[in-house]
Amino acid sequence: MRMHSRVIGGVLAVSLLTQLTACGTLFFPDRRGQIEGRIDPVVAGLNAIGILFYVIPGLIAFGIDFATGAIYLPGGLSAQVDPQDLQNLVDADGKVDNAKLKALIEQSTGHSLPLDDPRLIQHNGDVQQLAAYGLKPAA
Repeated sequence: MRMHSRVIGGVLAVSLLTQLTACGTLFFPDRRGQIEGRIDPVVAGLNAIGILFYVIPGLIAFGIDFATGAIYLPGGLSAQVDPQDLQNLVDADGKVDNAKLKALIEQSTGHSLPLDDPRLIQHNGDVQQLAAYGLKPAA
């Protein structure tokens, strides 16, 4: 009987410890101090699992993440590309060279996008879409 209660207590202690460490404050300490933004679905999901299995630790994890701001995705990152560099990517037929575009994006932002992925769906824009963004067509 005594061994049985120790096993149950040990399992309970380990499971509560794992749920208390499932908050974004411990996973993403660099996000602390944010006051708003889009909620990170990974952190919210981990906290929701905590609520699902252990109500109090899950609520504590949600509270800590909202209080510290660790539940929010990092925002405010942007990169700009010179329009002349984009003109160099378009060939005489008006087609964009994906390899050159990928290299330009990687050089400008430091992120490598899978532009050569066969599942990539490309959409052609029109003049109305450009006007909606305040851009003038020039080709």
